[in-house]
Amino acid sequence: MSDLNYPVKVVDVGPFLNGSDKQGVADALLSSFQSIGFVYIVNHGIPKGKIDGMFEWSRRFFSQPTEVKQLAPHPPSGTHHRGYSAPGVEKVVQHIYDSTEVAQNRAKAPDVKESFESGREDDEAMPNIWLPEGVLPGFKEACLDFYWKCREVELTVLTALAVAFHLPEDYFVKVHAKADNQLRLLHYPSVPISALTENKLSRIDGHSDFGSITLLLQDNIGGLEVEDPNSPGQFKPVPPVEDSIVVNAGDLLMRWSNDTIKSTVHRVRAPQDIRTEDHMAPERYSIPYFCCTDRATDVDCIPGTYSDERPKKYEPISAMEYVMKRLAANY
Repeated sequence: MSDLNYPVKVVDVGPFLNGSDKQGVADALLSSFQSIGFVYIVNHGIPKGKIDGMFEWSRRFFSQPTEVKQLAPHPPSGTHHRGYSAPGVEKVVQHIYDSTEVAQNRAKAPDVKESFESGREDDEAMPNIWLPEGVLPGFKEACLDFYWKCREVELTVLTALAVAFHLPEDYFVKVHAKADNQLRLLHYPSVPISALTENKLSRIDGHSDFGSITLLLQDNIGGLEVEDPNSPGQFKPVPPVEDSIVVNAGDLLMRWSNDTIKSTVHRVRAPQDIRTEDHMAPERYSIPYFCCTDRATDVDCIPGTYSDERPKKYEPISAMEYVMKRLAANY
């Protein structure tokens, strides 16, 4: 378990998976969530070849002509996150740090990214939207296979959190039983660096995720930044770490933990050290996997996170009500 001089810690979850040091790994994960809300995990169980293969499928999908990608269109409703979204359709508007002209321009700048989203095949509330059969054969199967690989990592993290809180190991797993999750393939096209630095365009502006946890696989380009919890408005890079998955806590988990866990604001910009002859930010690919509780779950504060001295900050809330409100806000 090393921090590699990064603000976000690196935790080897191998000793949790093989049972040799479950409590130590669990405590390290929780500590990182409590301090900055993010953690890198290594030895997580997804083979490198599987990850590389999914990135290759992502590149193949996004290299298709627009008219082909639009054969699996994301519905206009922001509450049905499935299918393809073209650049500029989705705009994250959650966080504006100040009222200056720079901040207002940043908030108005379109998010220049495109995405494809999928979930479990038996989700009647939010059915998948695939390309027609015969168009990009194998893509659907690759997405579904990777979805369930990520699911295994989700269960590992949720089990470790329960151990860290000294609760039954299935405390979180049993209310994530339906895998109401979302696999998102993201492509950020190459754009002028100046357009990003001058807030004329945005990749993803500052925001926090709203589910339980998010798993993120990123390519080697970089650009992910997290806000310093001790200095609001100041961001630090979260560069790619080989063979790692970045895991961050969402707003629902922060609420669930009575704010003992942080759901940290993060964004994607041009890498800070980027230097190119053509002054263009290189294209970037990432794969986030958003994990949510079963929609019927009533979320109340985790035992041990409240007391007479630290009372509950929140009333119980339906996960369905909470998530749908947040989903709708981004479209």
